[in-house]
Amino acid sequence: MLKIYDDLVNKKANLSVIGLGYVGMPLAVAFAKHLNVIGYDLNSAKIDLYKSGIDPTKEVGDDAIKNTTIQFTTNPEDLRKAKFHIIAVPTPINQDKTPDFKPIIGSSTILGQNLTKGSVVVYESTVYPGVTEDICIPILEKESGLKCGVDFKIGYSPERINPGDKLHRLENIKKIVSGMDKDTLEAIASVYELVIKAGVHKASSIKVAEAAKVAENSQRDINIAFMNELAMAFDKMGIDTNEVVDAMNTKWNALGFRPGLVGGHCIGVDPYYFVYEAEKLGYHSQIILSGRQVNDGMGSFVADAIIKQLVLAGKVVKNAKIAILGITFKENCPDVRNSKVVDIIKRLHEYGIDPLVVDPWADAAEVEREYKIRLNTMGEIKELDCIVLAVAHKEFAELGLDKINTFFREMPNGEKVIIDIKNLCNIEELHTKGYRFWRL
Repeated sequence: MLKIYDDLVNKKANLSVIGLGYVGMPLAVAFAKHLNVIGYDLNSAKIDLYKSGIDPTKEVGDDAIKNTTIQFTTNPEDLRKAKFHIIAVPTPINQDKTPDFKPIIGSSTILGQNLTKGSVVVYESTVYPGVTEDICIPILEKESGLKCGVDFKIGYSPERINPGDKLHRLENIKKIVSGMDKDTLEAIASVYELVIKAGVHKASSIKVAEAAKVAENSQRDINIAFMNELAMAFDKMGIDTNEVVDAMNTKWNALGFRPGLVGGHCIGVDPYYFVYEAEKLGYHSQIILSGRQVNDGMGSFVADAIIKQLVLAGKVVKNAKIAILGITFKENCPDVRNSKVVDIIKRLHEYGIDPLVVDPWADAAEVEREYKIRLNTMGEIKELDCIVLAVAHKEFAELGLDKINTFFREMPNGEKVIIDIKNLCNIEELHTKGYRFWRL
């Protein structure tokens, strides 16, 4: 199997990346510095952007896209030119919180129809233990007419990319790799070591690698849920949660988690994959599902806090003019998938409030398409009763209280409501100038 590594390095064989989003694109760009890479995606508009040298994900930047040697394509037959395939498509959840396998089934079908003998297929999409072997392999075999283990080999390497994070990048995050047998594992490890400076961890089996991914994200989800539960309790007690966390973090073994909105394509989704499979086997989650329920309810909790502060400021709630700064699932990133800011907006709608929403990072057309929400410009943010700092984009973090004050209509500071979800404001300055504020 190591022959495939030699063929890739000597450019006698090509590597393909299937799914060119926040995970697949950085991976393809990194590999293209060493190998011949075919980048495939169903979305022709996205491929056209890449061919024009534009990076809509903002993960690698326009210059990297302009200078890469990737062969961008929407033609599935181009996959026949590759021998090493990496599938990096999203794995979302359905409305009922069950796994939505359509993207991974679709990509497996397309690859299977274009798979050739001697190939290696590696899945990066987050799944519960068993999906790669029980769902993906049968599809590849059926569509290709080839036999796994004889005509092609399979592996799994969970993605660990953190969108918008300029410190923890693909190259310096240790990569878990796995293969269906020892030779396949060694080949996959060698290929990934070309781009992963931090090295790889060789899991003993594909199921272990699959489980590690859902476990690491579930662990983070539970820790944030604990802080969110504390925040809800401390709010009733009139205690500032961030002051508690600051005090708690002086201990050497404090974990440093803070309350917040938990969205995005990983932490807000992966635990449901684990719970789904565990329940099929007769185990009903006690902690993981409870954590998910807490975190899924934070949007409504924040919205209700906004309403309470408006009432205390003497506002007629239905007539209040509110602006929400940020709708992406995290700061300095255009990804709006599973954004929990949307839950705040939905809850405010229940009170008859249609807030203005501003986000310089989000794609307005995508927000309109996904959530039926129209994005506003900063120029439209004026004459406010309340401003909600929902996402810590650098543009919002740099505003300062004097600039924020200009967004309000003329009235005493005690009637101006500032909701700080991301702890961006100086609390002493807010106290000194007499604003009505609330922070998570």
